[in-house]
Formats: sequence, C-alpha cells, structure tokens
Amino acid sequence: MSEATAPMVATDDLNPAALEAWMAANVAGYAGPLAYAKFPGGQSNPTYRIDAASGAYVLRRKPFGPLLPSAHAVEREYRLIAALHPTGFPVARPYGLCEDAGVLGAAFYVMEMVDGRTLWDGALPGMTPGQRRAYYDAMVDTLAALHAVDYEAAGLGDYGKPGNYFERQVARWTKQYRMSQTDDVPEVERLIAFLGRSVPEQTRTSIVHGDYRIDNMIFAQDGPRVLAVLDWELSTLGDPLADFSYFLMNWVTEPEGRSGVKGLDGPETGIPTIAEVVARYCAATGRDGVPQLDWYFSYNLFRLTGIVQGIKKRMIDGNASSKQASATVERLPALAAAAWHFAERAGA
Repeated sequence: MSEATAPMVATDDLNPAALEAWMAANVAGYAGPLAYAKFPGGQSNPTYRIDAASGAYVLRRKPFGPLLPSAHAVEREYRLIAALHPTGFPVARPYGLCEDAGVLGAAFYVMEMVDGRTLWDGALPGMTPGQRRAYYDAMVDTLAALHAVDYEAAGLGDYGKPGNYFERQVARWTKQYRMSQTDDVPEVERLIAFLGRSVPEQTRTSIVHGDYRIDNMIFAQDGPRVLAVLDWELSTLGDPLADFSYFLMNWVTEPEGRSGVKGLDGPETGIPTIAEVVARYCAATGRDGVPQLDWYFSYNLFRLTGIVQGIKKRMIDGNASSKQASATVERLPALAAAAWHFAERAGA
C-alpha cells in the first residue's frame, strides 16, 4: 500500500475468530484463513492490513474506549466511499461495515487493499521537475473531480447540513476543542471569537474530503495517477474552498518531510506555485478566482489545533492510537500561533 514507510506492527488487539466469521458472512468472495497487522502511525482510526487466501484487505475501526460524540465516524466514512465508488472517483472498493461493537470491540469496516505508492513527502525527492509537476497536476485535478461529483445523484444529499459550511465548522471545532480542552491557550480564545464573527459567504456546495493531502492518496506504481483517495473520516457536504484552501496550506507550511512545500515551488523544482495551482483548479471548476486566502488559512490551522487538542486529551486518557501522538501534541502552541498570525493578516 505504501513505500518508504515504517514496518507493519504485529498486534493482537483484534479477535481473529470473530473477524474470520464476520468476513465469511459479509465480504463477497472471502476465503480464509486470515492474518493481520497494524499500519504504523495515525492518531485517528486504527487501520490494519488483512491477508487471507482470497487476497488482501484493509480494516479501519474506531479506537477502543470513550470517544467524543462526533469523532471517529467510520460509519460515515464507509457510507461515503460506498457512494463514491460507483461514480468512478478513485476510492478503495468497499466490502462491508460492522456497526456492532460486540464483534471486535468497536465499529469497523473492510475495504479493498489498493496496490500502489504512497508518497509521504510533498517535496517529491528523487523526481525530475516534470515528474513533480505531473503529480501536483494529478492532485489538483482529482480534487476538482471530487468537487464536481453530483452528490445528490450519488445518494449523498443528506450527507451534510444546509447553510454556511464554515459557520458550522467553526462552531463544530470550537465545541470539539472545548470538550477536549486541557489548557488555556490565549490565541485559541481570540481565534474562536474572530472566526465566528467573520465567516465568508459560501457560493458553492460539494463533497468535502476534509484532509486532502499527498499522503492520503495512493498513486499508481508507474506514474502520476491517483488510484485511491483515503481517510474520509472528516468528509461532509460543504464549501469546496475548505478542501482547496487546506491543500494550499502546503505552500505556507515548512517542508519537514511531509506535505509542506514552503519555498520549494517554482520552475527549478517543478512544484507549481500557489498562483499556478489556483489557475488550474479554477479552470477545472469554472471559477473566476479564489478569494483572499488568509481567513481560510487561519481557519484550517484552527481546525488542526482542535484535532491536535483532541489527540492530547486522548493521550492523557490513554486512548491515543499512536506512539507519535506526543510529538504531534507538542505542535499545538505553534499551530495556534500560526492560526492567529493569518487571522491578523485577515483583519483580526
């Protein structure tokens, strides 16, 4: 599923007999026996590779233990990929959803194991400028294709609430932050006030992925073709500028071996500039342009702050699913400060 990644983690936190029985009853074409291992990393929904006589599968489950009410919604994630797969948009084939926590201890779903490359570093080391440009073009075009999906025809007309997406999201992440708050962070308090009173007007509605970045995609082994977009936990119906501005955050994020490419764009590297990405996305989606981005960058960093605060609370409660959780939590003050920096640029 990926390259240049940490080894799979041996684990015994699933019940093999219960999983075997569920797979036999619910997954078309399944044949056992099975073995499983956990994918490394990720502080959200624990994810496993299942190898069986009938092939390889991926299982995603909710974390064990107490959870915030709207977090870790694997049921929504499954519904989304099950609706998108028939449209031809690149997602893994869904095989089955189990909402009965009595089977494995938490709700889970099973999908196809897509054979391809996962690229973790947005700098795309080792590639030529032309290759890098092609990969970025593929990412932009795939995002534009998502935003063009007829969500009503796909049966997702009720997948999100009507009204201003950003207004709802600011309220949601404020609530999530409050429910997992462990410290007093002054920048977050100022952000909550500013973002809530300055929400931009929404002009379009689409499926929104919610975490669209390079390492949430599987590319073909032989070139810049997106085979599957992964991790739909934060998806909903909303303003497509939420996804697009989140993707553009890579250009204002330091390159640390992840998706950030600040200072790396231009003809020497082949990574397109923000202006070039905006032009390509607007051409594909029929937009005249995108609005001033500082508010959107501030919002995206505020949302990340809320996500990291949730990880911190789960770490304190003993439910964080990754050893990397503590390193992620250390970023919280810097995230809040960066969010406030863009808020000030947006007029706060």
